[in-house]
Amino acid sequence: MPRNRKRNKGITTINDKAEQSMSGTETLIPYIKETTPKTQPTIIIDTREATTAPKILKGLKEAGAEIQTVALQKGDYIISDHCAIERKTVHDFVYTLTRRYLFEQLFKLKEVYTKPFILIEGYLPIIYKFSKIQPHSVWGAMFALAKQDIHMIHTTSYKETIDFLYTAAKQEQIIEKRLPAVHPVKKTETLAKAQIFFIASLPNIGREKAISILKTYQTPINALINTNEWATTVYGLGPKITGKVKEVLHTPYKE
Repeated sequence: MPRNRKRNKGITTINDKAEQSMSGTETLIPYIKETTPKTQPTIIIDTREATTAPKILKGLKEAGAEIQTVALQKGDYIISDHCAIERKTVHDFVYTLTRRYLFEQLFKLKEVYTKPFILIEGYLPIIYKFSKIQPHSVWGAMFALAKQDIHMIHTTSYKETIDFLYTAAKQEQIIEKRLPAVHPVKKTETLAKAQIFFIASLPNIGREKAISILKTYQTPINALINTNEWATTVYGLGPKITGKVKEVLHTPYKE
């Protein structure tokens, strides 16, 4: 005998809902809270950068970006698995040029990120008022970095830096669907790199001239012994640069 299925008109019972849900025409998906598409980017910031640039950190948060602070081996901001950014103020940029370790920083960043950027923040024409470095040295360094496929961005203030970082991160993550990822720096320091770094640390030498010197003299010690010949045997080295190197090598150390 068929069971009684009498129902009150216009009333849907619990049994009715159960039968509908089991009919195959519905699923549990409508009853689960739908996740909204991600509309805000995540920016990974180096812990030291977060401390020294609190206004940028605050501005990115106010713009809506999700912030993760991590002790990064290289780079200040990571916006995708391809893009990492090193930020320098104009003063910092010039200072690192005088110490000759900027190129080493950025070359290591390039080893682990296919799209490395250096962001220079501040009033760039101020370089014409510096006394310790010539403007053509700054332009030359920027040109050399560009030739090495290290992309350069210039902002005039921290507010422009915030706008750039937020926009770039949003484009990479929301449009290109690339998530930020921390890539560890390879620690395979070769003997050749150590030799280049040693010679490049001398005044006004740098990476490219260091390579030329080592190709000419084979070993660092042989190069140092023959500094008197650099001006005539190594392309790009004149008496002025050679004189500064000799001054460093032959002047007695004083506290």
